[in-house]
Order: sequence, then C-alpha cells, then structure tokens
Amino acid sequence: MSKPTAVSLSIFRYLFASVAEEMGVTLGRAAYSPNIKERLDFSCALFLGDGRMLAQAAHIPVHLGAMPASVQAAIEQCPPFVSGDVVIVNDPYQGGNHLPDITLVSPIFLNNQPTDNRSPSFFVASRAHHADVGGMSPGSMPLSTEIYQEGIIIPPIKLVAAGKRNEAVWRLILRNVRTPDERNGDLAAQLAAHAIGEKRLAEIVDRYSLAEALAHADALIDYAKALTETAVSQIPEGRYSFTDFLDNDGQPDSPPIPIIATITVEGSQMRVDFTGTAPAVRGNLNAVPAIARSAVAYCLRCAALALTQTDLPMNDGAFAPLTITIPPGSLLDPPQPHAVAAGNVETSQRITDVVFGALAQALPQLIPAASQGTMNNLTFGGKFPGTERPFAYYETIGGGAGAGPDSGGGSGLHVHMSNTLNTPVEALEYSFPLRLEQYSLRQNSGGEGQQRGGNGLVRTIRFLTPVTVTVTSERRERGAYGLQGGEDGRPGQNRLIQGETATDLPGKFTRQLEANVILQIKTPGGGGWGKET
Repeated sequence: MSKPTAVSLSIFRYLFASVAEEMGVTLGRAAYSPNIKERLDFSCALFLGDGRMLAQAAHIPVHLGAMPASVQAAIEQCPPFVSGDVVIVNDPYQGGNHLPDITLVSPIFLNNQPTDNRSPSFFVASRAHHADVGGMSPGSMPLSTEIYQEGIIIPPIKLVAAGKRNEAVWRLILRNVRTPDERNGDLAAQLAAHAIGEKRLAEIVDRYSLAEALAHADALIDYAKALTETAVSQIPEGRYSFTDFLDNDGQPDSPPIPIIATITVEGSQMRVDFTGTAPAVRGNLNAVPAIARSAVAYCLRCAALALTQTDLPMNDGAFAPLTITIPPGSLLDPPQPHAVAAGNVETSQRITDVVFGALAQALPQLIPAASQGTMNNLTFGGKFPGTERPFAYYETIGGGAGAGPDSGGGSGLHVHMSNTLNTPVEALEYSFPLRLEQYSLRQNSGGEGQQRGGNGLVRTIRFLTPVTVTVTSERRERGAYGLQGGEDGRPGQNRLIQGETATDLPGKFTRQLEANVILQIKTPGGGGWGKET
C-alpha cells in the first residue's frame, strides 16, 4: 500500500465527497414532496465505521454538523450490523435534531468483508425534512410546549434489516402522518440514495483497495485537523463575549431570550462557552446540544476558510480544535420532554449570530454583520377542493445577508444554517390550491453603512381553500445587527390581508384561514457594515 501523498489525498477527498454528492442528486430527483425535490431540504454524508464523519455534500449546515450524533446513536443502539441494514431516527433526544428531519443511517461492508461480529467499514447517512410527521398542526412545526405535540417520535431502530424492509415500522410511520403518500415516496428516495452511496463506495474500494481507502480517510481527517488548527492560531488570543436575543418563544408573555457565547482562543485551540444563556423555555425554541455544536463548527469553518484562503475538507478533523461548554438545563441542552421544533431552525440561526458577534471582536476586518437571523418557517395544510385529500407543506424563506468589509450583503438569500432553494412559483401553484401574488425583494430593508446589508423578500400568498397556517419566524422585534458602525437591518413583518383590511401578526402564530385570505411575509434585511463616509 502506498503512503498518502498530496495528489492522492486530493483524489480521495473528492472521491469521498462525490459519494455524498451523488447520494444527494439521487435523493432530490427521486423525492416526492416539493420541499425535498424543489427546495432540496436534505443532506447526505459519509462516515467511517467508528462514526467519524469523512465527507459531506454541500447541503445544509444545520443538518450536517449535527448528523454525527445520529450516526453515533445508531452505532450505540442498533448493533450488531449486517449488510443491508438501515437505521431510522428522528428523536432529538436520541441523535436527531427536530422531528420533521428524518435521518437514515446505513452500515457499509465492502471487499467481501465478513459481517458476523465485525464493524462496517463505512456508514452513509441522509437527513431529509419531511413536510409532515404528524403532531398538532399541519407541517409539524406547531407552537408546541412539549415534544409529544410535534409529531411521531422515532428512536434509533432498524427500518431495514439485512435488506428486508420492516413493513410494520413503515406502516406505523405512515399511519401517523397527514400525507402518507408523500412520506412513502420521500423515505423510498432516501433508501435509493443509500443504495447509490453503497454502490459508489464499492467502486472506489474495487479500484484502490479497502486498505488504501481507509488509510486516505484517516489522512484526510488529520489534514483537516491541521488546517483548522492553523486557522485558529491566526485568531488573536483572548476572550471574546457576545450576547444576542431571540424575540420570544411564541408563548404568552414570553420575554426576549438571551444567548451568550464566550470564546477563548489559546494557540490553536478554541473554547466556546454558552454559560449565561437562558434556561430552557416553555415554547419550542429549545435546541439539543448537537445543534449548538453544528452552528459553532459552521462559524469556525467560515472563519477558517477566510483566514487560510484554502478549501478546507469538512470532516471529523475540522471539529478537533473546538471545545464547547453548554449548561445542562439551558435553552441549548433542554431536559426531556421540552419542545424543540424551532430550535433547529431559529435558535441555530441566533447561535450563529452570537458566535460571529464574538469573533468580530477578534477579527473586526473579516467578520460580516448579521444576516437575517431567521428561516421564516411557513407551514400550512388543508384538503384539496373536491377530493378532500389532505395536503401539508413546509418551506423556509430567504432574506438579507449581512454586509462585510469588502462588499454589501446579498439579497433574498437563504443564509447561514439554511442552504435550501426557494420553491418556484410554478411548482408551488401546481402542487397546492393557492396563488402566489407577490414574490419580490423587499427594497431598502438592508442596514445602511459603508457596505449595505442585503434586502429581504416579500412573499404574498392567497389561499384558495381553507387552511391551517403556522409561521415561526424571528427578527420581528429587533433587526439583524450591523458591525463597525453599520446600521441594523429592518426587522421582518407578518401580515394577514382580508379584503381591504391588513392585520399585523406576531412572529409566531397559528391561524385557521378561510379561502381567499392572503398571508404576506416580509423577511428581515441584513445588517450594514462600517460607517457611511
């Protein structure tokens, strides 16, 4: 076996990444629901047999950074493994992040490797946001106060055992959702993605040998560790603290919710301490620790890319310089059975804002102002006129990106922990009984400054049949912060339009709407950077 070289490392890096990328292409093309096939609200990754992440596709940061917890949960709770097994999990307290994100994990045995009492060489994993998994409101993103209200909870169990699908588990899942045909198609698409992942890994091993592939996998993880430590060593040593707030938890009389991060940089090591963050809240903005780790790792990766001007591999080695402290019982480590539906989407965005705010003190000429800081989660559901067949839909909506020292912020983007597309107007109107009456940039919503923040969006939907609508959004009370003298972006706004009457709505609400009622969502702008001259 040859020793890894710079050339061979580069080859294997992209070979491994291509496995995850092709899994993603398969999942997107085979999926049934608009949220997955149009918005690409899914992620795929490749892991070593001991659970270390080896490669990921350029999918959704909040999924990918938290996915190692799902693989570890599968390893701990579902052995022994044989070829053809597939583990399913969505339980946030056992490896998941929130219930709509269903994760599948498959062990991969290669090169005629015996499966009896042996660990697999690799795992492949996919995580997809399913538009409905049951719960108290269509779309499974309710204004919940306990996790049992949010949908079906699936602990790590084998959905497929030795190549045979567990039909009882499959039927149980479909019986607990409003749109079983969609779930059936989307879960089947995830299984198809895993089959492609296994096939491509087998081709790599057949060409280079299993020993060669595993040696380069370990070398790639070491390489990512060294590069990330080099990046951290370029950050001035010191202690940097920042506080930002979530508007509220969606429950009556909820105050703003502080998130505090204190970053300590010593040499090539970084510690992030969330002591002082609010305790777990009654509403659904609680986030399990994997989400906080995912957001911190994303922030460090962004800074490292800028500092080293090198395309860093994203694998287990990129986490090595990080030590993260999360107080038990806090918003970021809630006790069961606290509600967590919005922690994955909204709290993850605010953690990102807080960590970047702290890093901006160390790297003032590098870190941009805050972006919109929300995913503007919209879910709705009802019945198709004439057939009474139920439908449910979920989407996130882009907004303004924060400006930086060299350029203004982008407009109408999915930022930071969200990396999805928008659902095209044609696909949305084809799939559901509604009309999209406006989809445009929200002019002048970005913060002023030497560099101006990006503009948010205006999305105006007329429902053509009665629906139940839930919106979970942030940055409605205070805008995205500006940096280095730049102004804050404009907060978002939610409105209901009935005839000639427009009514302002809170950032988080559930409403039963009659046909021809209009929902308008104006998303926040990004913060400005630098004082205007």
